[in-house]
Amino acid sequence: MTSYSDGTRAVHAGLPEPVVGEPFLPGPVFAAPYHLDPATGPGENGYARTEHPTRRALEAAIGALEGAPTLVFASGQAAITALLLSVLRTGDTVALPADGYFTVRAFAEGTLRDLGVKTVLVPTAGPYPDLTGVRLVLLETPANPGLDVCDVRAIAAAAHEAGALVAVDNTTATPLGQNPLALGADLVVASGTKALTGHSDVLLGYVSAGDPELLGKVETWRKQTGGVPGAFDCWLAHRSIATLDLRLARQSANAAAVAEFLLARDDVSGVRWPGLPSDPSYPIASAQMRRVPGVVSFDLGSAERVARFLTEAKLVFAATSFGGVHTTADRRAQWGDDTSPGFVRFSCGIEDTSDLLADLTAALDSSV
Repeated sequence: MTSYSDGTRAVHAGLPEPVVGEPFLPGPVFAAPYHLDPATGPGENGYARTEHPTRRALEAAIGALEGAPTLVFASGQAAITALLLSVLRTGDTVALPADGYFTVRAFAEGTLRDLGVKTVLVPTAGPYPDLTGVRLVLLETPANPGLDVCDVRAIAAAAHEAGALVAVDNTTATPLGQNPLALGADLVVASGTKALTGHSDVLLGYVSAGDPELLGKVETWRKQTGGVPGAFDCWLAHRSIATLDLRLARQSANAAAVAEFLLARDDVSGVRWPGLPSDPSYPIASAQMRRVPGVVSFDLGSAERVARFLTEAKLVFAATSFGGVHTTADRRAQWGDDTSPGFVRFSCGIEDTSDLLADLTAALDSSV
């Protein structure tokens, strides 16, 4: 399907060959054990923790978009911890984004440290240290929540020269925004809870890799720890991916309009969106990304003003996820993230742009 455009690829990703009388996307298989052959044992399916047809269909869909075999997990955090714990060993060093998802840093400072793994924190925008002796470099680009972007090709080349593996968290960009494996990364990890599925109704994570040995380690970890998504979650996620291209198009258009709107206001500071020509990340993002996501960040100066803004807004939901069809905003400092009290991660939904801008204008004016 690589010869087709993004919308076509998303609609047809992971679908079975047409069978007369069967649905386009077969419904979820609700089974834990399956009938076994009394003599030879399991066939394609034996037990749902290790084999499941609905899960395989979703993995085929995401794999078609990321460009490599894929394993899905019960959440993005389950996916990233599986990656870290299946690749890293006592005495290893991992380089993590200093400005990336804070729960990953907390996991490194707790569980990984207790296992004897050393962590080096590096800002997404750099500068990057000498990577000699590093086992794994985890990148998050665009970073969540600050939206810095790094040059995946350049960092992957430097990491490989030093003998390190490279994994890229592709949550914010999605596989229609960038393809890290094509840029030189060894693995992709992401939360499918966000824009990939986009309806704020499913928890999901995944790991993709072209190297069978690497992905095999992650699969063994999943089999032995059991962090798999349920059948209905897999089906719901697969169904939702069909509209990914359409949703991203509106979200990105809304983000462009919102970012320009916020830049023009003197009561808003720190506006970031990698699609703005004035943004520090624009040169790399415009060269590396196929589209810029619908997430904008900015600062309203205080927690109190953020609360007033969200109270006044009629189309903006206060919520801690992002990438959904509804516009949401999250004051990241309330979760212990290393941001200023008035910092807002703003996720554009698919509302009409004019309505969203009018709502923002009224809410910001009323919150001063």
